[in-house]
Amino acid sequence: MKDNQPDPQNLEGGPMVTSIPLRFNIVSEIIANDHLKSMLNKSTNKGVYHPYVSKLVPKAKHSPFGDFPKELMTKKSKEEDFAIDVHENSQAGTSSNAFPSKGLGTGGKCSSKLKPKAKRGMVPPKAGSLMRRAIPPTNFRREYDVGNLPVHLNHGHEGGKLQWKTKPSQLNYNLYLPLFFEGLREKQDPYRFIAVQGTFDLLDEGEANIGKVIPQLIIPIKAALNTRDPEIIAITLKVIQKLVQSGDTVGEMLVPYYRQILPVFNIYKNSNLNLGDRIDYAQRKRNTLGDLIQETLELLEQTGGEDAFINIKYMIPTYESCVIS
Repeated sequence: MKDNQPDPQNLEGGPMVTSIPLRFNIVSEIIANDHLKSMLNKSTNKGVYHPYVSKLVPKAKHSPFGDFPKELMTKKSKEEDFAIDVHENSQAGTSSNAFPSKGLGTGGKCSSKLKPKAKRGMVPPKAGSLMRRAIPPTNFRREYDVGNLPVHLNHGHEGGKLQWKTKPSQLNYNLYLPLFFEGLREKQDPYRFIAVQGTFDLLDEGEANIGKVIPQLIIPIKAALNTRDPEIIAITLKVIQKLVQSGDTVGEMLVPYYRQILPVFNIYKNSNLNLGDRIDYAQRKRNTLGDLIQETLELLEQTGGEDAFINIKYMIPTYESCVIS
């Protein structure tokens, strides 16, 4: 059976299932990078790498049926407060902190010649433009847990496969495409795998239906970029490139929404690796944000029509046109 062809077998007497195999694309690269980081962390005694272990990532449920009741949860025992010997922490308790000799101290003296203690200088506050933001829970995770998505994950000997219960071209794009775009913020599998792979499958199959959904995709794209997470931003940039190439007029329809999307581009435009004369062996993975943003901006200009460069230049003054010589 060829790739991207429906399975002729009827699974358990149910509807025909369309199986799209996992190819070496962005999804497989994400999984391979996680395994590589886990192996490198083990070699440096840092433990297993988990991308979802962070205070900024929403917590998963305790079980497939939801969280356990609070009254049945085991309470953590508080650490006992041990009495500390005061003499051990006193100034006279150690020989190095012994009292000074008579006449050498400053106690009781009232003189204006004594130098005051140096005050700590005011540290300028950080703008925090590159700090990661908290990732709010997504409706994609809730809909997948309930079982409202027309997909399921098939674990086979070839690796994970995303199986569609209905062909992607026959789905309601006004409902499902924004939902899958919202799942791009996920960092935990299987939500991340299904969201990214499902988004690319929908963009491949629904060329005629994508243009109508563009206004509904801006908020999920903006929310994914505003997480300031490099991994999420890299995935979102690749999805935007695929979105622009999925239709002839999609690039022009994105021009009015540049003010919502491009501010984050301007922050990370110069985020490149300065390796000097060394070689970046991870360049093939296309995870460098500076290069990805430059590629995306050039693609937006090429597909956005006459007004694309003016709007990009307004939001990113350092951008130089790749069309106008």
